[in-house]
Amino acid sequence: MYFADTMFGSYEAGVAVKLFLASLAGGLIGLEREKHGRPAGLRTHLLVSMASCLMMIVSEAFFLKYGEIPGTSVVRLDPGRVAAQIIAGIGFIGAGVILKDGLSVRGLTTAACLWLAAGVGMGFGMGAYFPSVVAAIIGIFSLIFLKRLEPLIKKDRFLHLSVVIEIDKEIYPGLERIFAERGVQISDIACDYNRDRGELRYDFILTQHRQRMGRELTALISDLDGVKKIRFK
Repeated sequence: MYFADTMFGSYEAGVAVKLFLASLAGGLIGLEREKHGRPAGLRTHLLVSMASCLMMIVSEAFFLKYGEIPGTSVVRLDPGRVAAQIIAGIGFIGAGVILKDGLSVRGLTTAACLWLAAGVGMGFGMGAYFPSVVAAIIGIFSLIFLKRLEPLIKKDRFLHLSVVIEIDKEIYPGLERIFAERGVQISDIACDYNRDRGELRYDFILTQHRQRMGRELTALISDLDGVKKIRFK
């Protein structure tokens, strides 16, 4: 049966099974995040999934308790509103685990996991066991096994590079030459001219399709005349 309201002939047993399965699925998803040191891990995903399941059970209880009220009554019921509020509310938790530092963004996968955990919990809460189990399995599979494919995917890598030089030295052509020889492209550039300190600072955002090469660039740039300081991240 697609939607199961009872288990072993008991509604209470069905509720217990729903909560247990939602907790198990959410915990398994969160366990993978916990292993990678993410702020939202085992307990967070377990609670999100189980709480979403409970909210769907409560939504179903509204209909079971008040479903016989005639349409002409002043009481209007829409159990679907509870599900809608779960989807909207989980966005606040997801936003809390997303961190942005310059061009680097962390936490998107964890936020998606929380959304998945909420959906799985809602599915179990409605008694839709089969799609909920399948969704949980696909989610866990993608987290564990697809991560191993990431090193094989060719993607851009961004490097923040700052070079401080003496104000009377002009090394920009030399920098461009080094970047061109290493196949590095300049994605963004900023310049800070400080006459009091006698310094000129270039801030680059570089992108390329190779492995990280901050140390290699630092060694090459340090050989240029007039370089006082180099910083990369």
